[in-house]
Amino acid sequence: MRIILLGPPGAGKGTQGERLVIKYNIPHISTGDIFRAAIKEGTELGLRAKEYMDQGKLVPDEVVVGIVQDRLTHPDTKNGYLLDGFPRTLAQAEALDASLQAMDTPLTGVVNVDVVEDELIDRLTGRRVCRGCATTYHVKFNPPTVRSVCDKCGGELYQRTDDTVETVKQRLEVYRQQTAPLIAYYGAKDILYTVDGSREIEEVFAEITSILDRQH
Repeated sequence: MRIILLGPPGAGKGTQGERLVIKYNIPHISTGDIFRAAIKEGTELGLRAKEYMDQGKLVPDEVVVGIVQDRLTHPDTKNGYLLDGFPRTLAQAEALDASLQAMDTPLTGVVNVDVVEDELIDRLTGRRVCRGCATTYHVKFNPPTVRSVCDKCGGELYQRTDDTVETVKQRLEVYRQQTAPLIAYYGAKDILYTVDGSREIEEVFAEITSILDRQH
């Protein structure tokens, strides 16, 4: 089961990803995790990525793709994997396809979790985090018992700077610019499956697994 999860910030990819890797017994592969692992292991590509990251620059596609390609050769990917946060660009998608074709391991499917922008903004700007224990709440969907106070440790709840309306809109715009070409790209390959992410978590999960089980 080789899966790519697409979806804008706030669509619920993380929640669905956690459930999918358990159901299919596959590793969850995110670029952030494998970057950190490659840097810690001191691999050539990891050290190259660190140079760019230390300078606050974007890591070039060839380095990102190289690190992902290496990760996909690890033994734990024998039964498949779930890619989250990669590919982000058309160039990365094309490079990934070439690599998978060379390994004769085609993708099972690309799941696009779709949520309208107004709801995404509502979800993301309503998030609050405890300064003490980092527990996450939501002013609408998961509020604390006492406003601005953590139920677990009594710490102060705050809004992260990347959860303000202005920042959220910018993040969504970047996602649109990067991801719209990917949706068309995988759609043309007839392996893109779009699900409505605005529904209950269980409903979304049931639809995704139903789609993937038919392809497997």
